[in-house]
Amino acid sequence: MFWIIASTVVAAFMATVMIFVRLRAARRPASVKKIILPPLFMSTGALMFLFPVFRVQWSQVAEAVCVGILFSFFLIRTSKFEVREDQIYLKPSKAFVFILFGLLILRIVLKLIIGQTIAFGQMSGMFFLLALGMIVTWRLAMLRQYLQLERTL
Repeated sequence: MFWIIASTVVAAFMATVMIFVRLRAARRPASVKKIILPPLFMSTGALMFLFPVFRVQWSQVAEAVCVGILFSFFLIRTSKFEVREDQIYLKPSKAFVFILFGLLILRIVLKLIIGQTIAFGQMSGMFFLLALGMIVTWRLAMLRQYLQLERTL
C-alpha cells in the first residue's frame, strides 16, 4: 500500500511540474527539437523492463498503450500552435490544466482498481507504457501540426 500511495504522490508532483513547464514553454518559440526530445528522454525508462518484476504480458502492453493513445486525444485537442512575429509558439490553453489533473485522477482510480489484481511491479510497467503511449502520440500530433504550420511561413 505504501508504494501505491508514494507513486500517486510522485505522479501528482510530476503533473504539477508538467503544468509549469508547459506554461513556460508557451513563452518561447517552439521547435522540432523541443517537441521530439521529451518522449526520447522518457523512453529511457523502458530499461525498467530489464528487471523481471516490471515485465508485463503482451496483452497488457497492448492494453496500456491503447489507453495511453486514448488519453492523448485530450492533450492533442488542447495543443495548438500560433504564429507570432514570424515564429511558431505553443498557444496556452486553460483547459490543459484541468485535462492533466483529470487524467491524473483517472489514472489514480485505475491504479486503485487494477492494483487489486496485478502486482505492483507489473502495474508500474503498465502505467509507464500508458504514459509513453500517451506522450508519444501527443508529441507526434504536435510535430505534425508544427511542421504544417512551418510550411506556411
